[in-house]
Amino acid sequence: MLSVSAALLAFVTTFALVTAVELPDKTFVATLVLTTRFRNDAVITGVVGAFVLQALIAVGFGSALTFLPDQLVSAIVGVLFGVGAAMLLREGFRTGEDAAHDAARAGAPVTFPRAALTSFGVLFAAEWGDASQLATAGLVARSAQPFAVGIGAFAALVTVAGVAVLLGRKIRSRLRPRLLQRVAGFVFAGLSAVAFGSVFLG
Repeated sequence: MLSVSAALLAFVTTFALVTAVELPDKTFVATLVLTTRFRNDAVITGVVGAFVLQALIAVGFGSALTFLPDQLVSAIVGVLFGVGAAMLLREGFRTGEDAAHDAARAGAPVTFPRAALTSFGVLFAAEWGDASQLATAGLVARSAQPFAVGIGAFAALVTVAGVAVLLGRKIRSRLRPRLLQRVAGFVFAGLSAVAFGSVFLG
């Protein structure tokens, strides 16, 4: 029963955190832009494929951390969240168009395979080393629940992509993505501080 509760907690925590991070992030923006260029089913196919691969990479990295001493793991997790915070805050306070937006607009292949592959490439690149991937690795290391964290991260990414696909351009004019990125960045900074605190107090 305890392991089930721990897994459920890991799933819910991961889902909530990754959703909060990705909603204002380039993953959301890139998916939204792709749906204005290509067929929705092709975009979803490519996006889901990218998310599966990125979640597996993040879980694998986080699982490897569980074999290290607790204090070293806390330090690594602190660094991961710290890097995530820096990335989010940089995006939240910078000006100019998102690079993923530009990549998505660069071409407009019309066939399903090419649209799906383009969507896969854009989202895989957008997620590589992204804040949510770093958070997933950190949560796996802290919770020792790789399956629950992996499923939670994947579900969150697909949920965010689904919102972008369903709402399309309308959502872009109503959200304030940079404000959300700043809030998420400060949350990550707090998580980093907690992790580093456990290194010195543990």
